Amino acid sequence: MKNIFTNIYNFFKPGLTNILRLVRQIILAVIVGAAAGGVGILFYHGMNLVTGARLAHPALLYFLPLGGLLIVFLYRISGQYDNKGTNLMLLGVQSNEKISIKVAPLIFVSTLITHLFGGSAGREGAALQIGGSVGDFLGRLKIFKGTDEHIFIMCGMSACFSAVFGTPLAAAVFSMEVISVGIIHYSALVPCVISSFTASALARRFGALPEFYQISSIPDFYELAHGLPQHFPALRVLLLAVIFAAVSALFCICLHLSEHLYKKYFKNPYLRIFVGGCLIILLVTIFQTRDFIGTGVPMIKECFSGASMPWYAFLLKILFTALTLGAGFKGGEIVPSFFTGAVLGCFLGPVVNLPAPLCAACGMAGVFCGVTNCPITSLLIAFELFGFQAMPYFVITVAVCYMVSGYYGLYSSQKIVYSKYQTKFINRKTH
Repeated sequence: MKNIFTNIYNFFKPGLTNILRLVRQIILAVIVGAAAGGVGILFYHGMNLVTGARLAHPALLYFLPLGGLLIVFLYRISGQYDNKGTNLMLLGVQSNEKISIKVAPLIFVSTLITHLFGGSAGREGAALQIGGSVGDFLGRLKIFKGTDEHIFIMCGMSACFSAVFGTPLAAAVFSMEVISVGIIHYSALVPCVISSFTASALARRFGALPEFYQISSIPDFYELAHGLPQHFPALRVLLLAVIFAAVSALFCICLHLSEHLYKKYFKNPYLRIFVGGCLIILLVTIFQTRDFIGTGVPMIKECFSGASMPWYAFLLKILFTALTLGAGFKGGEIVPSFFTGAVLGCFLGPVVNLPAPLCAACGMAGVFCGVTNCPITSLLIAFELFGFQAMPYFVITVAVCYMVSGYYGLYSSQKIVYSKYQTKFINRKTH
């Protein structure tokens, strides 16, 4: 009889162990999702507040250099002057590098300062740092002994990204996919999904609502107009995807080059960021427009409302963003990449005889994929932001951009584990 019970126990033991592991990870994920998501909600409302203040008081732009000095001062007195930004989150997962809890309040406050005074930056990169810092802090508290601390970091990143941007599916996958290209950390799948949706639910409850862009017209993807292959929409969107990939590489090159040049010619960080603030004011004065400061979300919305965009708009956004972030201002690179893809796609739509809003959506997904090397996340973001109806266009755009963009990337700590072109292990970093 004892042997029978022993055999039964041994038979069910793996399943029971997995159930207990599941319960453990769900509790972990809810805790991290609520904590990182809660901070993300505060950040979301803080961003809206400072953006509204800047729009109501245009003269705030002229205090951007002084705001930059304050950012450098805050990082200096907190001992985080050499902070690596989002790269630190990647290193925290790759090599167990310690992430100070100071990162969360620092990037929170500094990003709000950047946007209050008119720097050109995003918010999702800041959200990743906030979430990763909170997650790492909770992981080091040893609430759950034996749990991989890396999972806490990825859960925090997913939660805060989800709360701030409102795309829980993409947020759940992004933190697992962005660490190492060619490998997804599926061990974090359940906790990242739970954390992301926990944060998303809290965000909706407290007024942090997701964005959605309506594509007014979507041509039949399989249409072969007049029997001529050049009219096949797939060929036209494929051509656009090649252009988006090239622009994504340009975006990365400009951001990295800007940082390099600033550090080369302005050794002192206070002088560097002060000069960067002055350059942004100078550009606004020269071009007589403020469309390219801040996140640029209003201009992205115009791309879906029938507005036309000048051909050079994407170049100006790259320039404004590179000068802002390269100088040491804080924020994210993701929304500027969306802006770049949206205005470029909006301009190219009529050129290739496709609806401008559809091409703007493809541009956002394509450029994002090119700069992050995250094709699955890019598809999920496209579906969450634009719906599923244009799915074939998004799939072609993302696939081509992933391949053609090469090994460029926003994050220098991101590893390309497997080649984009062969089933070959290469284990190199982006450039």
